[in-house]
Amino acid sequence: MERWHGRVALVTGASAGIGASICKSLVAAGMKVVGAARNVDRIQTMAQELAKEPGTLVPVKCDLTKDDEILSMFEKIKNDFGGVDVCINNAGMSFNHSLLEGTPKEWREMLDLNVVALCLCTKEAVASMRERGVDDGHIFHINSLSGHRVPVRSSAHFYAATKFAVTALVEGLRQELVAAKTHIRVTSISPGLVETEFAYRMIKDNPALAKDLYSSIKCLEGEDVAASVVYALSAPQHVQIHDIMMRPIEQSQ
Repeated sequence: MERWHGRVALVTGASAGIGASICKSLVAAGMKVVGAARNVDRIQTMAQELAKEPGTLVPVKCDLTKDDEILSMFEKIKNDFGGVDVCINNAGMSFNHSLLEGTPKEWREMLDLNVVALCLCTKEAVASMRERGVDDGHIFHINSLSGHRVPVRSSAHFYAATKFAVTALVEGLRQELVAAKTHIRVTSISPGLVETEFAYRMIKDNPALAKDLYSSIKCLEGEDVAASVVYALSAPQHVQIHDIMMRPIEQSQ
């Protein structure tokens, strides 16, 4: 990770869970990390806790479902730090409804955050890299095992559809970067069940069910996913870690 010391990483969905763990790992590696979320109070607290680490954490308030806020965020990063060297598209969400129960409003919200915001952040990050002649940048999509198989839980079927889209977008981006003759890398990380606030937000009307889900097996933790980010960043520059799939050893599907 030495070559990343002092360089700039953007992490979306940085206020909790996987995003927060990634921020901590990259700050510990000496990176300047921009943590983006709608709730920046948590990120500000985390930044204070990480004050003695080699790197820094800078909170940025951004609603990723609003294009103008994403563009403003990248403009701020450009003005404050020059641009982005690593972009980690971590933000994502789901509703607890099957395809037969869901609503167009919910589907659009999931698409806006899980797919459209990811694409816009990626577009702006790659533009930032190429504008500055950064040829060793890295794009990460925090995907899901649900981007590779349809889960048996019907409440996650539309969420899975958004993650199948992410799987296609990873390969599409890889092809476009190769065609552009750049060495910017793209990596998808697809975890199984990770104990975060995700299920509590998804099943907000029944927190006991979310608790039961997380206690049913020994889940992955945010730090496990963060370690995979560090692994892919640390790979030799000619090596593309395309997709990391990981699940708790006790997870059956």
